[in-house]
Amino acid sequence: MQNLRFDGDDYKHNRDSNRLTGQLSRIWDVIKDGKWVTLEELATKSDSPAASASAQLRNLRKERFGSHIIDRKRMPNGGYKYRLNNKHNKFKIEEHIDWS
Repeated sequence: MQNLRFDGDDYKHNRDSNRLTGQLSRIWDVIKDGKWVTLEELATKSDSPAASASAQLRNLRKERFGSHIIDRKRMPNGGYKYRLNNKHNKFKIEEHIDWS
C-alpha cells in the first residue's frame, strides 16, 4: 500500500490519516467520471465539508497524489465548477494509490 502523505498545520497522522484517505477516496469516486461538479455538489456527494473537498482537489493536483489536472470554470453566479480532466491525466489514481 502506498503511504499517502497529507500535511498541514493541524495534521496529526494517527488522528487524521484514515479520515483523510477515506475522504480523498470519496472525492475521487465523485470526480473520476470527468463531469462538471460544483464544490457544494462535491461536498454533498462525498459527505465531506466544502473546505475539505476543496483541499482534496488541491491535493489531487500535487505530484504525490498523482499530478491530476482538475479543470475549473467560472459560473455566472461567481462560483466555480470542477472536473477531472481525463484527457490529460497521465494515469489513473487507482494505479497510483492502493485504497486498501
